[in-house]
Amino acid sequence: MATNTATHTLETLRLARLGAFRWRYQASLPWKITLALLMAGLTGLLAQVRIALPFTPVPLTGQTFAVLLAGVVLGRKWGGVSLAIYAILGIAGLPWFNGGTSGLSATGGYLIGFVLAALFLGYYTDKYPKFRSFSAMFGLMLFASLVLVYIPGLLWLGFWLHMVKGSTAGIISVISLGAVPFIAGDILKAGLAAAAARILTPKESFTEKERLP
Repeated sequence: MATNTATHTLETLRLARLGAFRWRYQASLPWKITLALLMAGLTGLLAQVRIALPFTPVPLTGQTFAVLLAGVVLGRKWGGVSLAIYAILGIAGLPWFNGGTSGLSATGGYLIGFVLAALFLGYYTDKYPKFRSFSAMFGLMLFASLVLVYIPGLLWLGFWLHMVKGSTAGIISVISLGAVPFIAGDILKAGLAAAAARILTPKESFTEKERLP
């Protein structure tokens, strides 16, 4: 009896996940815009979870967790749109960047990386069901965090230090300010996000075809 109950519960959860992602994929435009706005808001909320580091203008924040899940939850296009909304409205003056700030600052390049990460993870989540395992998603999220987010972030940070601060910091100094202090935390957040993705995503296709056109 207990085995049958557990099996029924697991099957109910499986169908619920599949139905939710199928609905997300087939949702109307107003719903997709609403979901993108909600994910942008969640990113802004987690950006307030921050630890300022005295030796770098880049703080440690929780927003990367939302960034990694945006593409998984919303898919490639709308995951990217949600992070673009977050970036554009924040630059325009909405105070939902880290610490309740807004505008373009030393962290501007990471915003570009956030959009790239969401597009990348949404593509693999939607197109390839085999990548929805914990290990595969963890690897993808590490790549998204440590490559797609860091590269534009470091490029902009180097430019900002030169133009705003008059610094002549070389690439090693820029990496030590904008990457090294955050690697351990980003690995942890990638692991947590991959675990969440493993729980949230169905293991079978939720699109009309096994692979998106």
